[in-house]
Amino acid sequence: MQEHERTIITLGILGGIAAASRVLAGAEPITLRLFVGRTLLGSALGVSAAALLVRYPNLDPLAIAGAGTAMGVAGYQIVEIFLRHMRRRLDEKDNKKE
Repeated sequence: MQEHERTIITLGILGGIAAASRVLAGAEPITLRLFVGRTLLGSALGVSAAALLVRYPNLDPLAIAGAGTAMGVAGYQIVEIFLRHMRRRLDEKDNKKE
């Protein structure tokens, strides 16, 4: 396995673990849907930290792993807030049409 493949897999795993631990530490009831959804989203957002390599090709792997973990934790919250906001806006539009 090549280095860039290992980096992407590591980022996915770290992002998923960070998001899963956030679900387990939260106060809301844990459901399978919530756990799997946030873990998958955290993994995807963790992998997105590999985009840092485009701008900074010589970036230390530890810095990339840290960014991946941060994206896994904070990134899913931003995505959830955005999706809730968009859902509210769509519901308001539907209510105005009726």
